[in-house]
Amino acid sequence: MAPPDVRHATGSADGAGFEDGEDEPGSHDLVARLPGTPSQVSRARNLVTSALGRDHPFHDDVVLLTSELATNAILHTRSGSDGSFTVAVTSSDTLVRVHVSDAGSDGPPCVCRTEAQATGGRGLPLVEALSHRWGFVREDGATTVWFELLRSPVPAGVAV
Repeated sequence: MAPPDVRHATGSADGAGFEDGEDEPGSHDLVARLPGTPSQVSRARNLVTSALGRDHPFHDDVVLLTSELATNAILHTRSGSDGSFTVAVTSSDTLVRVHVSDAGSDGPPCVCRTEAQATGGRGLPLVEALSHRWGFVREDGATTVWFELLRSPVPAGVAV
């Protein structure tokens, strides 16, 4: 199996960059193109660790959400049929943004509610619950799902 195509990024995965007023990308920005096989979900998680470090305050949440999006790319899109998907991690002092781009599917991503006994269907509800902002773009047959986690400074005198 070929190694993933990993490179340092200079902006967001969709080329749009950061919105006005947001910090510029940090030095830990990485992009990897991975084969669309289940074993690559752990490689996507490792990319997050490489980009952020285990001590980053959002490490665990970003690893979990990236894992969910990578799994969705493999299970629910053409990326899982001998294709590939791309994971991009961008961080700054105040923001972590992850994009997972896949080969697209017949329908848009669904934040479907599942029965309590269901063994799947909780990925996007987790992204919705844990991220500050998320969304998706469907373009030219491909889908990019992204999420952001924002660091908010705690004002002095506030008990945490």
